[in-house]
Amino acid sequence: MSEQGTANQEHRGHASVGFYWMIGLVLTVITLAEVAIFYIPGMGAALAPTLLILSAVKFSLVVMFFMHLRLDSKIFSGVFLAGLALAVFVVSALFVLYQVLPSYQV
Repeated sequence: MSEQGTANQEHRGHASVGFYWMIGLVLTVITLAEVAIFYIPGMGAALAPTLLILSAVKFSLVVMFFMHLRLDSKIFSGVFLAGLALAVFVVSALFVLYQVLPSYQV
């Protein structure tokens, strides 16, 4: 009886299968939006920040729902968010290094 009680407690916080399908659908729509945005010729300088934001949203959805991070300790959320912040910093630094700085020739 006690084993069944602990099993019910573990699965109480999980979402339904339909909810996971909905998250998958949202991820698919965001991916399609990223591909479509890439082929818009007028995006110019807004392309990289837009794709970074969409990628961060997808990363957050995958981590929080499919990896069940929202049910775990807050320290794990901090580790993944630190990784996201580091990735955004590196990509932004590379963007500045290769796109912005070459235009400032001495």
